[in-house]
Amino acid sequence: MIYSRRTFVGGAAAVALLPLKGWTMEEIDPATTYALIGQIMAAPGKREELIGYLAEGSNAMPGNLAYQIWRDKADENSIWITEVWKDEASHKASLALPQVQEAIRKARPIISGFGARAEVEAAGGKR
Repeated sequence: MIYSRRTFVGGAAAVALLPLKGWTMEEIDPATTYALIGQIMAAPGKREELIGYLAEGSNAMPGNLAYQIWRDKADENSIWITEVWKDEASHKASLALPQVQEAIRKARPIISGFGARAEVEAAGGKR
């Protein structure tokens, strides 16, 4: 079976997220859990700086079960963000947090674009 790059990256990232904070598939309620995967392109040579800003802004977000930043191995300016939230309302509320707003303010000038974005739900897997 041939998988698209988006399917592979998304699936691998989502499964990799689950053990980070001690969560298991059984503890994630697909009816309420909100998860997304998105690609962000940094200006040339600015990927590490972008990662730093996003990592700073991701601390202490209520309702966040996992937040990971992944370097794209095939594109030196691209990163993938994978997020798992208790619910969609928690994700929306996080966008108003001071540290998130500050991260957005710092990152905006060095973001050259956005790639694929997908809202996903847990479908299975194991640790």
